[in-house]
Amino acid sequence: MTIQALSRYVTSNNEILGGEPIIEGTRTSVRAIVGLWRLGTMPEEIPTHFPHLTLAQVFDALSFYLDHQAEINQYIEQNQVPNELVHPSVKAALGL
Repeated sequence: MTIQALSRYVTSNNEILGGEPIIEGTRTSVRAIVGLWRLGTMPEEIPTHFPHLTLAQVFDALSFYLDHQAEINQYIEQNQVPNELVHPSVKAALGL
């Protein structure tokens, strides 16, 4: 097992999500936090969606993203659900 500290709260563990950047001690990816933020969720509200995270962890994840956008955007692209597999009610809720 290889664990690498990437920032104060962001780590990478090759046994969790294939080494994708995550919040230390969790399986929550930076990608998941960025996804909520991109949907317009204020950083202060993100811990309500991930109650195991602190606000400091959320801000560190967003800071990490801003410094490593190409890498995290690649993870987002790789994990995107194809449009034809998104349920119609989800599409309607997102205005798609």
